[in-house]
Amino acid sequence: MMSRTTTSLCVFALATAFFVGGCGDEPEKLVNKGGDTPCNEFTAQDPDKQRITVTKFLEQERGGEAPSTQDQTVDASIAAIKLMCTAQANPDTPIKKADLTGILVPK
Repeated sequence: MMSRTTTSLCVFALATAFFVGGCGDEPEKLVNKGGDTPCNEFTAQDPDKQRITVTKFLEQERGGEAPSTQDQTVDASIAAIKLMCTAQANPDTPIKKADLTGILVPK
């Protein structure tokens, strides 16, 4: 029979292997702020992280329903957010609030 210490070490090792190893984008999705991501952070992200950010933002907007991987909404949203974020008067504007008025008036 295993001791508590051995069991705890095994659980810790498995959890570490899961999070560090082949779990793909899952850790990024957990810590990603989605629509609360500031424009300056969004524009600095690589394309993969931008896709994760926008997908999470759309999921937040849809009440938890994630867009499908074939959904063109993600690509269109990335393009629109990039355009709005590069023109925002306040680079700390969250992507969910980036719009035409933010170009002229800091939000």
